This record gives sequence, structure tokens and C-alpha cells, in this order.
Amino acid sequence: MTAALRARYVNESVSTASPQRLLVMLYDRLALDLQRAQAALGEGDRVAASEQLMHAQDIVLELHGTLNVEDWDGGPALSSLYTWVHSELVMANVKGDARRVADCRTVVEPLRDAWSEAAAVLSAGPV
Repeated sequence: MTAALRARYVNESVSTASPQRLLVMLYDRLALDLQRAQAALGEGDRVAASEQLMHAQDIVLELHGTLNVEDWDGGPALSSLYTWVHSELVMANVKGDARRVADCRTVVEPLRDAWSEAAAVLSAGPV
């Protein structure tokens, strides 16, 4: 698939996705960024790791910025979690610390799975 064709496909996928699907897409990419960053740090490639970590930071900031903490009881806790993840990603990038990335993955991946499951339930309609 050419780069232009792939970019068009991604743009169309994003523009037609439901809000819950967009959330899952962000989490999927965040998890991928963390996986790639951890691998790059393990290989000693700080430049590649930094690119992935900065993209991951952007996603966390987007997730945090769109979170309405008043909408549900878990909002403030999720807000704090986003703040912690972002801080850890910044420090992982500054220090080249794969452990911090791994710690973030242990938080992000279960959240991704939970949001994915919730999105699937919502898309299935009333039970």
C-alpha cells in the first residue's frame, strides 16, 4: 500500500469513526507507541524512542484534554492517571528509561482493553 493511499484510508477511517471508536483508536496507537519506544530503548536507539515517546505524550495530552472529569465518578482518578503517565513519558524520554515506559504500558494496555470492550458493547446496541 502506498503512503498516500494509506494516509487516505486512515483519514477516512478517522472521519467516519464513532466517538467511542476514536477513543479506542487513540489508545491503540498509544499502546503501539509505547511498545515501539520500549523496543527502541532496548536497542539503544534514543532518536526512534524519542519520536515514539513524544507522539505518545501528544496522545495522552489529547486524552486528558478531552476528559470531562465531572461526567462520571472515575473522571478525577483518570485525570490524575493521565497526568502521571504524561510525566513518566517525559522522564522516560529525558533519561532514556525503558522501565518508565514499561510502567506506563502496564497502565495503558489494560485501559485500552477496557475501553475497547466498552466500545464493542456500545456498538452492539441495547442488550
